[in-house]
Amino acid sequence: MTTETLDKQQTAEQKTVVLNGNEMAATAASQINYHVMGYFPITPSTAIPEEIDLKKAAGEHQIHMIAADGEHGAAGICFGAAAAGGRVINATASNGLLYSIEQLPVQSGTRLPMVLNIANRAVSGPLNIKCDHSDIVYALSAGWIILMGKDPQEVYDLNLMAVRIGEAEGVRLPVIVSFDGFVTSHQKRRSLIFNDVKTVQDFVGEFTPKITVVDPANPVTLGPYMNDDLINNRKQQSMAMDRAREVIPKIFDEYAKISGRQFSMVQAYRMEDAEAALFILNSSTSTAREAVDAMRKEGKKVGVVSASVIRPFPIKEIQEAFKNCKAICIADRQDTYGTGGGAMSMEIKAALKEDPDNKSLVLSRIYGLGGLEFYIEDAMEMLNDALDASTSGKVNVPFEYVGAYEGDESYVPEFAEPPLTVEDVTPNIITTERDPETGEIKVKGAITRELTRMPKRIAPGHGACPGCGIVPSINAVMRGLEGPVVVLFHTGCGMIIGSGYPFSAHRTTYIHNLFQNGAATMAGIVEMYKERQRRGEIPRDQDITFLMVTGDGGNDIGMGPTIGSALRNHNMIFIEYDNEGYMNTGHQLSFSTPLGHATSTSHIGPAQKGKSTQHKDTAQIMAACHIPYVFTGAECNHVDLTKKAAKAQLIAREEGFVYGKLLSACPLNWRSNESKGREIIQAAVDSCFFPLYEIEHGITKITYDPEAKGKRVPVLDWLKQMGKTKHMGKPDYEAELKSFEKEVERRWRRLKAMAENPLL
Repeated sequence: MTTETLDKQQTAEQKTVVLNGNEMAATAASQINYHVMGYFPITPSTAIPEEIDLKKAAGEHQIHMIAADGEHGAAGICFGAAAAGGRVINATASNGLLYSIEQLPVQSGTRLPMVLNIANRAVSGPLNIKCDHSDIVYALSAGWIILMGKDPQEVYDLNLMAVRIGEAEGVRLPVIVSFDGFVTSHQKRRSLIFNDVKTVQDFVGEFTPKITVVDPANPVTLGPYMNDDLINNRKQQSMAMDRAREVIPKIFDEYAKISGRQFSMVQAYRMEDAEAALFILNSSTSTAREAVDAMRKEGKKVGVVSASVIRPFPIKEIQEAFKNCKAICIADRQDTYGTGGGAMSMEIKAALKEDPDNKSLVLSRIYGLGGLEFYIEDAMEMLNDALDASTSGKVNVPFEYVGAYEGDESYVPEFAEPPLTVEDVTPNIITTERDPETGEIKVKGAITRELTRMPKRIAPGHGACPGCGIVPSINAVMRGLEGPVVVLFHTGCGMIIGSGYPFSAHRTTYIHNLFQNGAATMAGIVEMYKERQRRGEIPRDQDITFLMVTGDGGNDIGMGPTIGSALRNHNMIFIEYDNEGYMNTGHQLSFSTPLGHATSTSHIGPAQKGKSTQHKDTAQIMAACHIPYVFTGAECNHVDLTKKAAKAQLIAREEGFVYGKLLSACPLNWRSNESKGREIIQAAVDSCFFPLYEIEHGITKITYDPEAKGKRVPVLDWLKQMGKTKHMGKPDYEAELKSFEKEVERRWRRLKAMAENPLL
């Protein structure tokens, strides 16, 4: 059964709330009052740092929130913070977990406790943001304790107990609390939380670090180079896991005394006389129990087993749960390809093999991948398969996917619109010519009326929000690119809106890769294309333009590969649409978010005043890489943008890497009128917050000067048009406004000085 309710007279005072799993994790974190949270937003775990930040703005805790440049960086922040002797929390999911995976053994191998919430989500590719357990299995061998929560109540409870478990004497290991994305993470349920924060803090106790790297009187070496001694380190980690087997039930019992909710390593439901059973994890447990209840009414002796702990693996408890069962169906929400079952299937088989008295037949089933719904009927089908095996004494189908369709190899998808031909995209509207003496590039023919003849490479029918600036901005760039184009999009709004399977809004070849590696992927495409041309496998006179698009903070997490590709000087155009935040995950702060702006991880409130640092100037960072061409652009000055794209095409073809940054409207998260996007972008340009310029071979040229045209406006005229920044005009935010205005002015004056002096 699930958490057992004890005598309420023994428990501390609690109150009823209706919250989802993410909110319950954030509530637990707030009550624990961790020292540090290093984080990076990824769906569906993002709401955890959002809620923690909201509570911080309200003054409910003092957790220091550190926004990382990606999940790998977030894991490094957490490792460093734990090494400095404090309590640490993080949250992630899916490829975010995988991106940070090399840091997980570092943390466990150096025996530094922390808590990591994982909202389980399918691992890419192809991209899917719904629930399965393909992420958590990558952490099974990382040396972390792993707790599994089936509902928001358990997420809260396990987060509180995780602190005690990880910090226990003889354990000292980091702990994962894993729960189902979008099911547990987002569905609100009636739950209980402790009224008094002191109850929580008394339970978790004060943290006394075993070692700390910030004690000059006791210097330590953390993470030394080890040769043959490494096996001793691993032996100690194994002993710590064994110790955790002893500690966890004791902490479960202690928690039951204050909460009234009794946890156990393994929960057996109606297993007392079950002849056939289903093993399943997390939120699916409730559905499976309903199936068992229905089948029991039919006289069928079935039961279900689930686990609250999968590291350390509860071997004895599994053996006990299944000791009298004739047949077991093990349902995994992930597959360990080629083994005939998922991770739990392999481990339960191994556990039962160690019990010489157990003769249970075992069936392995894969279900619910990518968020595929799991119904009572699905659970009954698996239980009936186990019943058939228990009756016949043999397993007819040892391994199978439930609810899957293998596909039809003869199917050929139809084009919603005919693909663009070379002739379609080469109307010879724009010409680019390089002066043979000066090397200056002249762009001719960029006339608005004529440019409308260039077909849109991103077709109507995409899924962008009303007023979104991504598609018009990218189409304005593509109007300047004549001939075939291969485009790669990082993960983000721009990627999601145009490529929802089985449809695509792209009328040219399109590729996707994750935030952190798009530039490297496009570099591989470019160099393979050139190599195949060199070998004569592709016509040498064929000319393709390679365009990579990122945004929604994608050049935070992807900055390293972007700079790497720039320094290698690949023949490609890199475009960043900047909408000032991580918009695809719900408007969290990015490094491009300006000072004082309100986001879902930089709330405004009594204890916090929006983003606390100035915005990143990516164009200048890329200019410092000494690439041939850097430019900025905006759809409000679309002819300027298209002319720069045409110039970029020639330079990318003949010289190498080109970078362009576009300011892109996001009415949904800017909280602005969807019809006012261009006006708001124009105000950003006219206030000199987003100046329009180009840097060609180190020479800066301002292509639109609002001062010279008599159009410059105060920064506040731009800010007051957006709900996310209206507060900047209030007296309480005078200091933030002045600091922001000063920085905008400094950067503008610096840019003008660069334009006036070729040596700068």
